[in-house]
Amino acid sequence: MSSYCAIDFGTSNSAVAIPTAQGMRLVPLEGGSLTMPTAVFYCTDADDLPDAVQRATGAPGAELPRTFGRAAVQAYVDGFEGRLMRSMKSILGGPLVHQTTDLGHGFGVKYIDVITGYLRHLRQQAEAAGGHPLRQVVLGRPVFFVDDDPERDAQAQASLAAAAHAVGFEDVAFQYEPIAAAFDYEQQATREELALVADIGGGTSDFSVVRVGPQRAARLDRRDDILANHGVHVAGTDFDRRVSLSCVMPPLGHGGMGPSIGGQAPRPVPSRVYFDLATWHLINTVYQAPRVAELKSMGGFYADPVQFKRLMKVVNDRLGHALVGEAEAAKIAVAAGGDFDINLGMIEAGLHAPLTEAHAAQAFKDDLARITACALETVRMAGLKPSDIHALYFTGGSTGLKLLTDQLEAAFPETRAVRGDRLASVATGLGLHAGRLFGR
Repeated sequence: MSSYCAIDFGTSNSAVAIPTAQGMRLVPLEGGSLTMPTAVFYCTDADDLPDAVQRATGAPGAELPRTFGRAAVQAYVDGFEGRLMRSMKSILGGPLVHQTTDLGHGFGVKYIDVITGYLRHLRQQAEAAGGHPLRQVVLGRPVFFVDDDPERDAQAQASLAAAAHAVGFEDVAFQYEPIAAAFDYEQQATREELALVADIGGGTSDFSVVRVGPQRAARLDRRDDILANHGVHVAGTDFDRRVSLSCVMPPLGHGGMGPSIGGQAPRPVPSRVYFDLATWHLINTVYQAPRVAELKSMGGFYADPVQFKRLMKVVNDRLGHALVGEAEAAKIAVAAGGDFDINLGMIEAGLHAPLTEAHAAQAFKDDLARITACALETVRMAGLKPSDIHALYFTGGSTGLKLLTDQLEAAFPETRAVRGDRLASVATGLGLHAGRLFGR
C-alpha cells in the first residue's frame, strides 16, 4: 500500500496527486474539481453559517469553524461574518508568518497555522480518496520564495516543511515547481529535447531549462538534466494589484492631490492604504482598529471629500477582498481579449471603472518586462541561446494572460510553444517525482 502523495500548494490554487494502479492521479478536492482555490474562511459566528457548512467544517472546542476553497470565497461573498484568508503562500519567508492576526470576537490565529490548517484539509481529502493514511509527501516550491535573500528563502521552505510535519507527514521532500512541470511535459516528448518551462502562477514566475526525453524519464536522479533555474516574485496577484491600483483605487483617491493650504503646492494623497487594499495578503491589516482610527483622521488630506468617503466605505464595510476579486475578474476577462467594465456599485451606486486591453498592457508593462528578462536570463545561465530551446512549455494560471504569453513567445521566435494544463501540470509532475522518490 503506497503511503505517499504530492501537493502543489499554490498562491492562488492547490492540487494533490496520489498513486493508483493506473499511475498518479489528481484527487477531487471540491466536488469534481481537481484543483481548489488556496483560501480559508474563518466564521466568527457559527450560527451564521448554513447547516450543511457547519456539519462539514465545524471544529471542536474553541476553534472557529472553517471553510476551504470555493466554499470559503463564497461564504465571504455571501456576507457571512468572519475572515477570508487568501494568498497565504505569499507570507512565507516574511515577518508575518509567525504573527497572530485578529479574527474578531476574541479569536486570533497565527498565519502559519492558517497554512497548516489548509494543508491538513488537503491531506484529509487525499486520504479519503485513497482510503489509507499518507505519511510521505513531495511539496512543490517556487525557485525563490523570496527574491535575492537566500536566508529568508530557506526560512520559507523550513516553515512550509514544519507545517507539513505538523499535519502528520513523516517524510517531507521538495521539488521546484517548474521542474515538476517539465516532468509532466516529458510524458509527451518523443525525443530528447531542451525545454524551457515557464511556470507563472499567482505569486511567482519561475523558469527552468530541463533536458527531457523518453529515455531519461525513468531516472530518479535528474540533477544533470536540470541546466538552470531562475525566478522572480512577480505573477498573477501582481497583475491583480496593477489593475486595482490603476482602475479601482483612483475613484477612492489614489493618485489624487490634497487641498492647497497656505499657498503651498497641493500634496499627494498618502498611498500606502491603497497598496495594502490592492494586495491580497495585506488587506486585513487595513481593518485593524488602530489603522482604521488613523484613516478616519485623514480626511483633511483629500481635496475631494467624495473620494475619502468612498475609501472609508471600503474600510468600514470591509470590501477590500471583493474589490481585488473584481480586479482579478477584469484581468481574466481582458486576458481573453476585449475590454471590461469593473462594477464598483458596492461602493456607490453607478460607480464603475473601465479596463481596456491597451490600459492593461500599459499597467502590466514593467512586470511583463521583468518576467521576460527572467526567462532570457534562465537560458543564458544554462549557457544557451534562445534558438537552442526546442520547447517553451507554459503552465500556471497566469499563462492564460495573452499579453504575457505573446511577449514570451516573441522572445523565443524559433521555439515551439506548448501549453500544458495551467492548473494541474505542476501537481501531475510532482506526483511523477513522488512515485520515483517514494514508490521504490
